[in-house]
Amino acid sequence: MRKKTHRHKRRRRTAINVWRSRARWYGLPLLGLLMGTWATLRFSLLAPDPPANQENLCEIFREHPAWYDYASESEKRWGTPIATQMAFVYYESSFRSHARPPRTLLWGFIPWTRPTTAYGYAQALDPAWQEYLQANGDGWFTVRTDMAHALDFVGWYNQLSHRYLGISYSAPRQLYLAYHEGRGGYARKSFEQKPAVMNLASRVQTRAFRYDNQLNACEQEFQCWRWYQVWPLCS
Repeated sequence: MRKKTHRHKRRRRTAINVWRSRARWYGLPLLGLLMGTWATLRFSLLAPDPPANQENLCEIFREHPAWYDYASESEKRWGTPIATQMAFVYYESSFRSHARPPRTLLWGFIPWTRPTTAYGYAQALDPAWQEYLQANGDGWFTVRTDMAHALDFVGWYNQLSHRYLGISYSAPRQLYLAYHEGRGGYARKSFEQKPAVMNLASRVQTRAFRYDNQLNACEQEFQCWRWYQVWPLCS
């Protein structure tokens, strides 16, 4: 009886050792594969399509209701109005999650490097994005291709422009000039030598004001869209 018990224990220890060995050899690669698959699905394949009607902010939020929540949270945290945030994203990326500047052409026909490191919904440059991560807590899943993080970045950047340059949150044109040129460039008025940038900033302002008027007519709809909220108690 004892011999059978000892043999059973030896077999169990052997099986455990075999599984430990397999885990050491295959565990980490398998974990990496699973995480890579999840990241691909999360940040690429499952990225929402751009809104069908980008001219009307109510329609944008009806198609992507979560975007209203992200913009609202950013406004509460940093101060930039929802409509201004969305106007920025419209002109930066046309609501495309993985937008990048087009590549330059070598000798006129060979795709070459990109002119900047701008990426994602907000077209945040690498240095500005790293500054944002350092200021707000670096994380694996804080990415420029996620609208929640992109809108939070826009709000954070505009809050710095408001603090250091004295730009009002109700001045989308000036906020966008500081966003496009950087706070240093804005202070040096580099945009005055760039008519195209000044024209773009004016269009951002026009769209921000139009988006704001549209949102005033429908915002209540998005404040009460969750199942547990009851008008007029939601906000």
